Amino acid sequence: MTLEELQALVSRGPYLQWLGLKVLALEEDSIEVSATWREEWVASTRLMQTHGGILASLIDFAADFALVRRIGHGVPTIDLRVDYHRLAKPGDLLARGQVIKHGRQFSVCEAQVLQDGKLIASGRGTYITAPPQP
Repeated sequence: MTLEELQALVSRGPYLQWLGLKVLALEEDSIEVSATWREEWVASTRLMQTHGGILASLIDFAADFALVRRIGHGVPTIDLRVDYHRLAKPGDLLARGQVIKHGRQFSVCEAQVLQDGKLIASGRGTYITAPPQP
């Protein structure tokens, strides 16, 4: 799958469109995307921080889609762990995903969310990579 084909796939999903995802790089076992900040992401107007659910979504997307060159599409998440390291303020985010282990039944991937070069959140997901049953 090319970067352009993946961007077309991402652009078809309403939630992924809403996140403002732009695929920046796609390698055999990794992906890098940017997410365009939206005011609706604010969890606390006092702190002006981005909601943790947005960060978790970016972790899940980047980890999942790090597998796309091997599989050709997104796959179901069966486990996801997210660690929050600092508050994300208003502004675009960068997410990077990496395949850790690709298996016939399950795969493990990690992802990071960065803002202005600083680590905001990181996580690890397990994904079903077994072929669908007929």
